[in-house]
Amino acid sequence: MLKNSEPMLFLQRSLLAALLSTCYLSASHAVAADASVDPARDMDNFGPINNLMFWKPRERLAGFRNIDKFYPTRKIERGNKVYPLAVELEDLSGVSYEVEGKRYSTDDFMTHNRVAGLLVIKNDRIVTERYELGNTETSRWISFSVAKSVVSMLAGAAIEDGYIKSVDDKVTDYIPLLKGSPYADATIRDVLRMASGTEWNEDYADRQSDVNTMPGQILNLFKVLGSKPRVAAPGEKFNYNTAETHLVGAIVRSAIGNNLATYLTDKIWVPFGMESDATWVLHGAGGGELGGCCINATLRDYGRIGLFAMREGVLPDGTRILPEGWMQESTAPSKAYAGYGYLWWLGQDNFAAVGVFGQLIHVNADQKLVIATHSAWDTAGSRAYYMHRTAFVEALTAHLSGDAR
Repeated sequence: MLKNSEPMLFLQRSLLAALLSTCYLSASHAVAADASVDPARDMDNFGPINNLMFWKPRERLAGFRNIDKFYPTRKIERGNKVYPLAVELEDLSGVSYEVEGKRYSTDDFMTHNRVAGLLVIKNDRIVTERYELGNTETSRWISFSVAKSVVSMLAGAAIEDGYIKSVDDKVTDYIPLLKGSPYADATIRDVLRMASGTEWNEDYADRQSDVNTMPGQILNLFKVLGSKPRVAAPGEKFNYNTAETHLVGAIVRSAIGNNLATYLTDKIWVPFGMESDATWVLHGAGGGELGGCCINATLRDYGRIGLFAMREGVLPDGTRILPEGWMQESTAPSKAYAGYGYLWWLGQDNFAAVGVFGQLIHVNADQKLVIATHSAWDTAGSRAYYMHRTAFVEALTAHLSGDAR
């Protein structure tokens, strides 16, 4: 796998150029802007419903923890049993990292990267749990593309349950509306790897890009995807495409004959032991869930998602939810791009679910380590944010690697 420098987080060249050209507020400005934000007054700070990607800092804080008030969602229900996590907090004052010749502390990371919640789980123990910017352990927070990795696991569950025969099935076996389109030759494996070969612009900073103008209604989205020209043979070229993961979600829904929130509840949330209810944003009222976005969950349950993936989809009682070898297959480098698997970003010794504005579930199975963050970056992403996060994660991993317990 790749060296853990997160080159994959820059997505494709067009997105990288946009992100690097986008200015972000300084840490001191961020603190000043957020200092008076009271969660009890979030309704006073909501931004426009149709402008989420361009919300102002206060609007972002208020909106990210209240997304159910903006968009239709479907509930993901917790069960009666909770996956236990012993709380044994450790002193991280000795953790420091370097970016461009300057040293930073954990506190610096929290401030610079506008981290609303940091959770570190080592050997099933919570060794760090911190909340800022008005969040608490009960705050539900939007996941953005972290949801993509969950959908990948639901696709695996559908294969284990026999609803999907194989990732080599054609997309059109489940979405016949795309017959005769560039997706006619693409397989489920291709779209899981974001390598269908169709054209797509995922530039978050461009208000006219495909990602910022795609229709919310799923049938209209199928029409847009079906009209895109083919730029490469399926499986040959990586092109980050959120609409394509909405398509994966639709494939799973078609296969199981049910909605994703219920399937997630039944296959992972209840049996694994998530602590809190969550929600999932829909393609309009009564529609299907967004396969590429927007599960809204607490930070501890972000962490448990990472633990479920680390356990390779096996429940505490030994029941297998994902096919044997599915997580290894999902986190293996693809021909199209070695930094990406089945909707998971890949590092040298880790894999991660990543969402814009700083959402993260980082999994290092060798170290039995999960690092999760809720964040409110001032842009969808930037070189500085990625550099600080990468350096902090590496420093924290090194600090905890001597823990043999």
